[in-house]
Amino acid sequence: MRSDRIKKGLERAPHRSLLRALGLTEEELRRPLVGVANAFNEIVPGHVHLRQIAEAVKAGIRMAGAVPVEFGVIGVCDGLAMNHEGMRYSLVSREIIADSIEIMARAHAFDALVLVSSCDKITPGMLMAALRLNIPALLVSGGPMLTGSFRGRKVNLISVFEGIGQVKSGALTEEELAELEECACPTCGSCAGMFTANSMNCLSEALGLALPGNGTIPAVSAERLRLAKKTGLKVVELLRRRITPRKIATEAAFRNAIAVDMALGCSTNTVLHVPAIAREAGLDLPLTVFDEISRKTPVLASLIPAGPHSVPELHEAGGIPAVMAELKRAGLIDTGVLTATGETLEAVLKSARIRDPEVIRPLERAYREEGGIAILWGSLAPEGAVVKTSAVVPEMMRHEGPARVFESEEEAYKAILGREIRPGDVVVIRYEGPKGGPGMREMLSPTSALIGMGLGSSVALITDGRFSGGTQGACIGHVSPEAAEGGPIALVRDGDPIRIDIPARRLDLLVPEEELEKRRRKFRPRRRKVSGVLARYARLVTSGARGAVLEE
Repeated sequence: MRSDRIKKGLERAPHRSLLRALGLTEEELRRPLVGVANAFNEIVPGHVHLRQIAEAVKAGIRMAGAVPVEFGVIGVCDGLAMNHEGMRYSLVSREIIADSIEIMARAHAFDALVLVSSCDKITPGMLMAALRLNIPALLVSGGPMLTGSFRGRKVNLISVFEGIGQVKSGALTEEELAELEECACPTCGSCAGMFTANSMNCLSEALGLALPGNGTIPAVSAERLRLAKKTGLKVVELLRRRITPRKIATEAAFRNAIAVDMALGCSTNTVLHVPAIAREAGLDLPLTVFDEISRKTPVLASLIPAGPHSVPELHEAGGIPAVMAELKRAGLIDTGVLTATGETLEAVLKSARIRDPEVIRPLERAYREEGGIAILWGSLAPEGAVVKTSAVVPEMMRHEGPARVFESEEEAYKAILGREIRPGDVVVIRYEGPKGGPGMREMLSPTSALIGMGLGSSVALITDGRFSGGTQGACIGHVSPEAAEGGPIALVRDGDPIRIDIPARRLDLLVPEEELEKRRRKFRPRRRKVSGVLARYARLVTSGARGAVLEE
């Protein structure tokens, strides 16, 4: 056992003395030590209940004959960090989470890990650590929040963001918005739609590093606590069988996860996180892989924000196993891969079935023939850009219009709320990329304002930043190279015609090359004055097209 490094032998007497100070008995010192990385805090609604989840995990570990050792992990609430300086720190936290778990696991010689997560950057950061360390490890999330009810309709956090634009357009009163904010987030858990948190927790399950149900069992369900106990039990079994994350998360498993991503219309942030996780396993997942899988994977679910159904409803309909079983019928899933259960995916899917064919549609009645995310290339995005096609209305799948250029999210948001954006415009927000932001902020406030003001079917938004999983509309992010690195997006001027052709996977700036060359010669990138962790991040971070990972 790895933990023998701090427990066995004459030279380890001081170490054993410290462990005894924790209250460990002689019998416990002979058992495996399993680290429980708990991202509990009192500021993130998706994490506020994780103490209870962690206690259930520890109960499972003890039932399996091992010793749980809990330690803390940071977590940012993207909703609370939105539309101010705080959002610069969200993506940055992913790398810090991975590093901190690596430090704790290596320094204390844990034999295995259970990663207790929920929200946006915490889950991918934890999975990055699991594959980097490659000791037996499983993830269990806190589960999705239930939807709220506002005057007879289902609502969620995004309803409140969009409500601001509705107030500005006169569709909602301030009193009604106040009523809406009271009921939109009724329970603990990660926000109820297929936003980034739930997307990543579903993909953790599809990847095989979390047990079935991880992505969809509601946060407030007793079934969630049972899942946490089973995770504790199972990780000890994987330890005894020497099954490590890299034996599970193979290239085939990642391709399975991307197929599920496309079938569910998950957050565009998955295109940042999945390659970053794969990189820790020594695997390369370029944007071309996402587009290849998207072109042949049908959309089987219409989930919030693209459609009416919530993640708890997805669970009731059969969850991720039912989705994967349906994709298997189309030959889009490799069922020979190993999973968190210790069995192959083939064995896991034997009992899977669709319980509600409207929430999870069979292949023959798919919502769309192609996947929910598309990768665009062209003169405006030579290295690629990302759009959530499942949330784009048909009339905006092809669009051409004049650019309205803004140098920050705040400038664009002010212009949108000030009614300065007209139908047909293409809003361009730049210097919000990984380096230029720095931190690649999400643009949920501007995109929600466009929807709330009734412009979602006539205005496009393009940025080198990124979007919340709650974004809907013709919103194209991750434009690479970013403005701070001299990408074409830095050369766009007000009024320049931009053409978007999602079916053709094109994003083009319709300006003659000679004119662009003149602009290029005069170009000087803007630099924001930052210090501390943001300055280090800006120096080391790579392109959004490469997952915004850090490199020396």
